[in-house]
Formats: sequence, structure tokens, C-alpha cells
Amino acid sequence: MIDISESVMQFLLAFLLVGPLLGAAAALLPAPPGLRGKSPDQAVLRHGVTVTGAVLVAAIVLALGFDHDQPSKMQATTDISWIPALDVRIHLGTDGISLPLLVLTALLTFLSALHTYFKPPVGPSPKAFVALLLVLESGTLAAFAVLDLILFFLAFEMVLIPMYFLIARWGGEGRAEAAWKFVLYTLLGSVVMLLGLLLIGIKAGTFDMVALATDNGRSLTVSVQIAAVLAIGIGLAVKTPMWPLHSWLPDAHTAAPTVGSVLLAGVLLKMGTYGFVRILLPAAPDGFRTFAPYLAAFAVVGIIYGSLACLALAKEGAKGDLKRLIAYSSVGHMGFVLLGIATMTPTGVNGALFANIAHGLITGLLFFLVGALKDRTGTVDLDALSRLSSGLRSATSGSAVPGRLPAGAALYGRAPRLGGLLAFAAVASLGLPGLAGFWGEMLALFGAFDPAAGLSRPAFLVFMSIGAFGTLLTAAYLLVVVRRVCMGAPPEQAPALTDVRGHEFAAWTPLVVLTVVTGLWPGALIGLTDPAVQQLLTGGTR
Repeated sequence: MIDISESVMQFLLAFLLVGPLLGAAAALLPAPPGLRGKSPDQAVLRHGVTVTGAVLVAAIVLALGFDHDQPSKMQATTDISWIPALDVRIHLGTDGISLPLLVLTALLTFLSALHTYFKPPVGPSPKAFVALLLVLESGTLAAFAVLDLILFFLAFEMVLIPMYFLIARWGGEGRAEAAWKFVLYTLLGSVVMLLGLLLIGIKAGTFDMVALATDNGRSLTVSVQIAAVLAIGIGLAVKTPMWPLHSWLPDAHTAAPTVGSVLLAGVLLKMGTYGFVRILLPAAPDGFRTFAPYLAAFAVVGIIYGSLACLALAKEGAKGDLKRLIAYSSVGHMGFVLLGIATMTPTGVNGALFANIAHGLITGLLFFLVGALKDRTGTVDLDALSRLSSGLRSATSGSAVPGRLPAGAALYGRAPRLGGLLAFAAVASLGLPGLAGFWGEMLALFGAFDPAAGLSRPAFLVFMSIGAFGTLLTAAYLLVVVRRVCMGAPPEQAPALTDVRGHEFAAWTPLVVLTVVTGLWPGALIGLTDPAVQQLLTGGTR
């Protein structure tokens, strides 16, 4: 760690939010003659890599300058009056809960920009694509850095428009319907959430999250807390997404371009669960306790539902879409996050925050790999990938090659590094001990074993048992995918597939390394989150 002054830390955090917006505006301007390279399109794609790279460097320096001895303390804080009549303030800060999410967002956005530079999006001008990507990054980072309820809502909504256009203009088949479904679901949930945020702010006399957490619900009656938790929880549950409010997610993932899927799963879903931890748990604990058993019940239903949906898609002859399967797996994985939060214990909440980061790393890697597989084979249909298909697209003409050539069977033999990475990401996602996916789910289950006072332990033991069974189903469908796509002997006439390229290796290596490091050294992440979680759950009295 390095010693950085508070003013520099404040600047770094502000730059994380403002830098991408300035970069988005610059992306829409004509490139200076000396920076155009081979074409204006290449120049704007390089601009995206540069801006997201600078934001990533700022996030890493912010993490290095963070006082790890006081992770429960808000650091790099800025507090400026914005709308005095409503007491809305530009209040920014980071602690051990939000810092990992800031770094994860900056990392995944940079890797997405790097991927886009070498694999430009098919569709309209890259200028708009890069600008939307940067606006999306700014909104997501803002959601994790702001400490005012109104600003949180604005950041929460800011990401909708860029993600809508990324899906609608650069997506695949069914992109228009998927994009509208994404926007309508999240907007309807957000309208209800805004009412809950206003209710808390007006009744408590402040929109400041730190003040609300310190008050710990003492200035709100139980009835107000219940109403606020219900309203805000619906909006957050849609974004998470929680079963049965999840149906927009598979369509959005299936239609989205690779970069859109990576950011949607790796970052945007975390905004919902972060809101549960940052706002509802500390500001309305009594109201949250009322709904905690129902939240846990919906969470474990989501775990089982997501796993069964994945098993159905993985079955031979089901014509399952691999991107859609990973989307449904996210419903199950986020179910473990919600279960951990519902326990209202430090163990469960720490597990939920750990699972958030692990899911971002692993699922981001999975979507990158599936995108690469589609680029090479022209399909993500599991039946086509695992047995003879009607043909394979020619790399030169783009037309179908006559005959019945395998589109992706025996990936180990045809592209061993790509097959090995796909198998690695799958076993990480199923929660193999020693990798990042293990700890969050286990801690969430441990939290359910002994929930907070006032919650029914027998009920949570049932939820724990159902969640544990869900881990077996998760292993089942992921191992089926690996067997069908990666294993087997390639036919002699099968054309070789291009293995991992240099830019793919550069983009995927950080995700692989962090998946291993956080799996072998979970204390590095839990040591950040635990003091902050302890303070949130006790209203700052610890």
C-alpha cells in the first residue's frame, strides 16, 4: 500500500466518475489528424482503450492508497451541497464494501474496450459504441461511489440508456424486443424504488446514506421501514435479478453483443445487490427483518429454477443457446447472493459481497469465451457445438461449407487452450474449492445455518438445504456443458479452430489470475468487507 493524501484520493474518486463522461464526449468528436491511425474507426476504438485504461489505473491507485487498517471508514470523501432545498448533496466516498466493486467495474470495462479494439462491433459507427460504453462505465462507478439516495437513483437509471442501445443496435437476433424488455422491467421497478427512497429521505430528514446507516432506522417507524423496504426492494430485485422478476435477463444476454453480456452480468447485476447492502440493511433493519424470510425463499427458488433451466438447455436435442444457459446460471448465482444478504449476519453478507465479485470475474470470463467460440464456429447452439451440424461458415467467404462438419465438438483437441479455459471457467462457476466461486456460496450457506436474531432458524435451515442442493445441480449442468463441448476425439475431416489469440490472452488472463488468487486467498477480500459490514449491521456503534 502507498501513502496518498486525502485530496489526491478525492481527485481519483471524482475522476472515476467524470473521466469516462469526458471520454464519451471526446469520442464523438473528429479524431485529430495525427491520431487517426489507419482509419477514424480505429482511432475511436483506441480512444476507448485509452480512457478505460486511465480509469483502471486510477481505480488501482485508489485501492493502493486506501487505508486497509480502517476499511469501515469512508475514504476519499467529497461532500458538496447540490440542491439545498431538498438537502441533496454531491456526497462521494468509498469503503471496504464499494472499493472491490469499483475496481471490478474499471477492470471489466477496460477488458471490454480492449476486446472491442481487436474485434470491432458489427453494426453502426464505433463512435457511438465507444461513447455508450464510457457512459455505462461512469454510471456504474457512480452507483458504487455516491452516498446520497437521490444520486444513487440517478446513477442507477443512468446505465439503462447506454445498455439499451448496446443491445438494440449491436445485438444479435431478437435484439429490439430484448432491449425493450430490459428497459421496461427496470424502469417499472425503478419508479417504485424512487417512491421508497423518497419515503426514507423525507421521514428521516436526510438523503445521506452515511447518516441513515448511523441512525440505523431509529428515526423511522416500523411501518415506514416496511413500506420503504418493499418499494426499494422491488426495484433492486429487478436489477439483481431475483426470481420471478428475472425474465428480462436471458433475452437480454442472448441478444447482447459479447461486451454487453460481460458488463451486464459482471457489473450491472451487482448494482441491485449492492443497494440491498448499502441502503436497506442499515437504514431500515426492522423492515428488512420482516421481509428477510421471503427474500431468502425467493432466492433459493431462483437457485433451483436457474439450475433446472440450465439442465434443460444443456440436454441433448434441446437446441440450448450457450449464452442463454450462462444467463440462467446468473439467476442461480445471484440467488446465493440474496440468500446471504437475507441472513442479516456478517457471515452471510460477507459471503454475498464475495460472491458478487466472484460472479463478476467468472461470468465475465465465460461470456468472453462464448463470444470467442461463436466467432470461430458461427454458433452458440449446444447441439451444433457438440455434434455434426449442417455446415460451418467459411472464414473467407462467410458462406456455409457444404457437408456435415463439426462446428465445435472436441474443443480440447481442436483448440486446446480455448477448451481448457472454458473448462476452467465452468469448474470455477460450479464452486470448485480453491477458486473464487467457492467461498461466497459457502459463506452464504453458513450464514443461513445461523441467521440473525429474530429470524426463524428452522426456516433458514430449510433454505440452506435447498441452496446446498442447488450447488449439486450447478455442478451437473456445467459438467454436461464441458463434456458436450470440450471432450471427445475430433473427426479427421474437422477443420482446425484458431486457438487463443494474443489480444484474447491479454484480456482473459487478469480474470483467470484473480479467480485463482481470490480463491486461494479469500482473506484479502473478506478483510476489506468484514469491518464495513460489521459497522453497517450495528449502525456504526461497533
